[in-house]
Amino acid sequence: MLAGVGLAATPGERTADTKAAALAAEATATYTKVSDWGTGFEGKWTVKNTGTTALNGWTINWTYPTGTKVTSAWDADVTNSGTTWTAKDKGWNANLAPGASVSFGFNGSGNGNPAECKLNGGSCDGGIPGDKPPSAPGTPTAGDITETGVKLTWTAATDDKGVKNYDVLRDGSKIATVTGLTYSDTGLKAGTDYAYTVQARDTADQTGPASGVRQVRTTGGGPGEPGDKVKMGYFTNWGVYQRNYHAKNLVTSGTAEKITHINYAFGNVQNGKCTIGDSFADYEKSYTADQSVDGVADTWDQPLRGNFNQLRKLKAKYPHIKILYSFGGWTWSGGFTEAMKNPAAFADSCHKLVEDPRWADVFDGIDLDWEYPNACGLTCDTSGPAVMKDMMQAFRTRFGNNNLVTAAITADGSDGGKIDKADYAGAAQYADWYNVMTYDFFGAWAAQGPTAPHSPLNSYSGIPQQGFNSDAAIQKLKAKGVAPKKLLLGIGFYGRGWTGVTQKEPGGTATGPAPGKYEPGIEDYKELKSRCPSNGTVAGTAYAHCGNQWWSYDTPATVGSKMSYAKKEGLGGSFVWELSGDTANGELITALSNGLK
Repeated sequence: MLAGVGLAATPGERTADTKAAALAAEATATYTKVSDWGTGFEGKWTVKNTGTTALNGWTINWTYPTGTKVTSAWDADVTNSGTTWTAKDKGWNANLAPGASVSFGFNGSGNGNPAECKLNGGSCDGGIPGDKPPSAPGTPTAGDITETGVKLTWTAATDDKGVKNYDVLRDGSKIATVTGLTYSDTGLKAGTDYAYTVQARDTADQTGPASGVRQVRTTGGGPGEPGDKVKMGYFTNWGVYQRNYHAKNLVTSGTAEKITHINYAFGNVQNGKCTIGDSFADYEKSYTADQSVDGVADTWDQPLRGNFNQLRKLKAKYPHIKILYSFGGWTWSGGFTEAMKNPAAFADSCHKLVEDPRWADVFDGIDLDWEYPNACGLTCDTSGPAVMKDMMQAFRTRFGNNNLVTAAITADGSDGGKIDKADYAGAAQYADWYNVMTYDFFGAWAAQGPTAPHSPLNSYSGIPQQGFNSDAAIQKLKAKGVAPKKLLLGIGFYGRGWTGVTQKEPGGTATGPAPGKYEPGIEDYKELKSRCPSNGTVAGTAYAHCGNQWWSYDTPATVGSKMSYAKKEGLGGSFVWELSGDTANGELITALSNGLK
């Protein structure tokens, strides 16, 4: 209440209120919801000195509805009393010269829509007593809607002192300030829903109420958009060497027509940051015309070559494909523990790398392949169960809702196993989906056997370890509260095998790993289909006994049956590790694609 309005105001109260009014007229506090993932959000307040003298110190008070709260904050001290929240400067950011501004941010739970804001006791809009804020503009209309853009038009707001400009908000977050009555929003995703509102600002920078909401759905979509099954394959940067597998192989095999997403593997995690995994393969290797996706050779001076440029060309040829940059993997997961000591900084480093201007258009998001949070893989992590949720929340906050954020996760469904070690359910709210690694359950690391399929769909009599099968993992994740549509079933495009085996059926003894083209105990499907043809099935996958070798792997028939399982369970789709293991005509990816129709 301003001084003089209350009948019993004392001289001291009048002095304080007059000072508050003066401060309010010289500074503004503007709120932005940076991102919103349904159950939580990232918010930001910006304080601006709109006066002609220095502003010494600032305090913002606002209210949140019951159920909404701040969970962590930076660059301000944030406290609350009930539903009223208070943010004070940190000292080092207290003083603002005329025209200067400062921001602080926070994460929270709930809807994140504030009300009743005050800055240093006065209006957050910097309003002058007696100066009314502007009216609401008309509900915007939408035109020129394409796969990536829309043009918005609205009728003017009114104000007693004049309207200065308009804030355009998409899904509750300000995306632009314009002086006219139109705005063209670009860079959107095809087949996606957006909600737009507009707010007017007067000459004192007061904002009025928001307009009505205009819902817009961009055109297009196709495979990979909401409602469709994900058909994703990992493409490895090292495949360009000994394997001689390149982006063009996705075209010649027919694979590009049948997948919706590619995970490019791998980037490294070092010293708390995401880093390039192999610069030569990633963006330096030069391609000749006959090797290139579009038949055009690289030149020595072009700014981007290598896999990144070939994938760019692939997306131009097949615009339905989305590409994610995957970090970690078995060998490079050791860096996650250090990186997660500062999740926000880790996520920011990855965002800067994925969105590097040289290749930002190539990638549509990030995949995090940590093997394994709060458990052991090649290295062990003891960060605690919450670390998975903390990681996914930090990455969703930094990458926002217009990028994909996914994770490859364990399929250990045993009691007390790796799924039980981390909060995968809590983290799922921030993930678009999980790639459940339903393979490598058994292999020749157990050199003497028993022989067992490395990717069993379900349990069977004699299985060496209970809970080590695809269905056990899926059911455990669902029981913990992970939505089935956020789970992708993993398919290995390779087999695992033993040598020194005399028994045809699983459960036999062995003397060690069978020979493989690239490493012992593992071989691509394209080699095994003729080298050691399948002569039986167990637990939904194939096995083969040839000479003294025993192998297990998926065939087009078993892939088809696994896709039937994925549809029956309501899963979001399937993914493969990794694409170079398929035949030249894409036998396995065809079975996967057909099985998910």
